[in-house]
Amino acid sequence: MTTEIATLGGGCFWCTEAVFQQMAGITAVESGYTGGQVANPSYEQICEGTTGHAEVVRLSFDPAVVSFREILEVFFTIHDPTTLNRQGNDVGTQYRSVIYYHTPQQQETAKQVISEMANVWDAPIVTELSPAVTYYKAESYHQNYFRQNPLQGYCAFIVAPKVSKFRQTFRDRIKSEMT
Repeated sequence: MTTEIATLGGGCFWCTEAVFQQMAGITAVESGYTGGQVANPSYEQICEGTTGHAEVVRLSFDPAVVSFREILEVFFTIHDPTTLNRQGNDVGTQYRSVIYYHTPQQQETAKQVISEMANVWDAPIVTELSPAVTYYKAESYHQNYFRQNPLQGYCAFIVAPKVSKFRQTFRDRIKSEMT
């Protein structure tokens, strides 16, 4: 099996992690930070909004099962790419919409999908497109957060509806053990 990497920021990483953990072809999902100027940032530093990092998920995926384009189609469905530096009540540059590309092919695909999404959304797309840079894994308590805390308030009212939307919109892309 060949594996590729995708790194995406769509607001709080708990939301994006929970969705992509259910997607067929995704072999691993990890929450982390990238795009900033501070080495080994902590969650507390990220929350201050002064490090320049975005909360992201790093996906390992099997391109024979799911394409980067399909991943981006889900990405643009589960968050609002028209709000600058915010998703819902989460406000700050750490919650920006961003695609960190790992190859020239990913960059080109992302440009195409962003262009196509401009016809779907009523407001301009503000998703940042940047080359992948140094990535830092988030603290262990952030990993698998929704799975471990489904009844926590944020998870119940913010994450769960995004997971539900994914499951309803992309029924054919759910991992078989999740159906």
